[in-house]
Amino acid sequence: MASIQQGQIGGQQVLILPEGSSRVIGRDAQRSNIAVGVAVANAVKSTLGPRGMDKMLVSEMGDIVITNDGATILKEMNIEHPAGKMMVEIAKTQDDEVGDGTTTAVVLAGEMLKNSVDLLDQGIHASTIINGYKAAAQKSIEILGQISTPIGMDEKKLLQRIAAISMGSKTIGHGTAKDVLAEMVVNAVVQVAETRDGKIIIDKDYIKLEKKQGGDVMQTQVINGVLIDKEVVHPGMPKRIENARIALVDVALEIEKPETDARIQITAPEQLTAYLEHEEKVLKDMVEKVAATGANVLFCQKGIDDVAQHYLAKRGILAARRVKKSDMEKLVRATGSKIVTTLDDLNAADLGKAGAVEERKISGEHMVFVEKCKDPKSVTILVRGGSEHVVDEAERALTDAIGSVTSALEEGKYVTGGGSTEMALAMRLRKYAIEVGGREQLAITAFAEALEVIPRTLAESCGMDAIDTLVDLRTKHEKSGNVAGVDVLHGKIDDMKKLGVIEPMKVKKQAIQSGSEVTELILRIDDIIASRGKPQMPQGGGMGGMDM
Repeated sequence: MASIQQGQIGGQQVLILPEGSSRVIGRDAQRSNIAVGVAVANAVKSTLGPRGMDKMLVSEMGDIVITNDGATILKEMNIEHPAGKMMVEIAKTQDDEVGDGTTTAVVLAGEMLKNSVDLLDQGIHASTIINGYKAAAQKSIEILGQISTPIGMDEKKLLQRIAAISMGSKTIGHGTAKDVLAEMVVNAVVQVAETRDGKIIIDKDYIKLEKKQGGDVMQTQVINGVLIDKEVVHPGMPKRIENARIALVDVALEIEKPETDARIQITAPEQLTAYLEHEEKVLKDMVEKVAATGANVLFCQKGIDDVAQHYLAKRGILAARRVKKSDMEKLVRATGSKIVTTLDDLNAADLGKAGAVEERKISGEHMVFVEKCKDPKSVTILVRGGSEHVVDEAERALTDAIGSVTSALEEGKYVTGGGSTEMALAMRLRKYAIEVGGREQLAITAFAEALEVIPRTLAESCGMDAIDTLVDLRTKHEKSGNVAGVDVLHGKIDDMKKLGVIEPMKVKKQAIQSGSEVTELILRIDDIIASRGKPQMPQGGGMGGMDM
């Protein structure tokens, strides 16, 4: 490798890279990257499906995370290799875009990379493989549109099935809890959904997940309004107000200190009294401006002085201070109020309404519930669980379910799960490969085989024979359409539509796009140059149980 550090022109040595740099070129670079990609995929592969296993991740500080959420696992693993980081990016993109299917996307990418090794060994150029994979991905998305079924907001039972299936792989996704939480998720998503120009628009940020350790998962509840993790600022204030008229202010109810140094010279006790009385009068006037609008609840994004708290309590106004900006925006959507930045502009038209505002104690902490709002476009799900790990996993399960239901409504289509969709795509892609011909057909066939990793992994997770399962699935798909999949709960092949195992088309579409794109990106790399101080790149060789 000395030759990469320096070049030679006319007998003169020219330094190119600093001492200590490393470089991997050609097939070694490709093999190294592919090996890392496959290893990352293998790390999360066993978590796929309702019978998937969990991973325990322990940080340097000793913090423990127990989960089978693909994106969470890869994020907590703290992967250093550049190709590994690209695989982590797929999971992150999948999580941000659709909220579910993170493991599927990574496993698909790993299998596509693994299958590309055989093609490279046959002497097929990486560019040919990339073109074949691109064509296969485009054809897959086209086929998805053909085999999918429309769904709308009025089909709540189907949406609940989508939410339940999404949570099925998580710890809480079993028994009655799954169905109860699925109903909550659908109600929350439908509540915040808006229709613009005939399209359903859902902003997931307006479904707030507030988690509190203690109680049971079944005590999780949807609040038609906003839960503020703050307490009422003064003990003399009312703890519950019916028919609340809510003011939202982004201004401090206190005497602001001057930005420059200032000196107040007081020479007599009367002057000090007058100064303090003036301060008190200014604060009292602020409170009177709020009270004059008819408001009986005040949420302030900044501070509230002790004197102002006293006068607010005297006027019977419930107040909370230093409320987060994101919570203020949610309050706007839930109550119909407006945020004002100066008290002089505050009037009755700016106030929002809620059926009740109440301070309650949850797990030893005081929180303010703004609930019974009329048609709120922001809701809160209060997540409960017996321990911190249970609450965290419940939150991840609900996040996935919200993403799935949102994706189903925005795309307006769903497909069957249990590996049936991947199997249907693989069957059709094989026929498409013959039509394409040439060397690219080998890449398209490799893509089709990669898709079969999903039903194969599901079969393995419940103790079924993987080869027999794939053979049976191919036979059933050839004879009776696209709905035969792996029933992991009973360890057999069955009709997924009949069982109600359905998933949003958008989740599958995004997983195929992400997996294909990162595979193409990794296959294009034939040179890795690591600067001084960076970890050395592995020089090819096997990794992650893959024989290179």
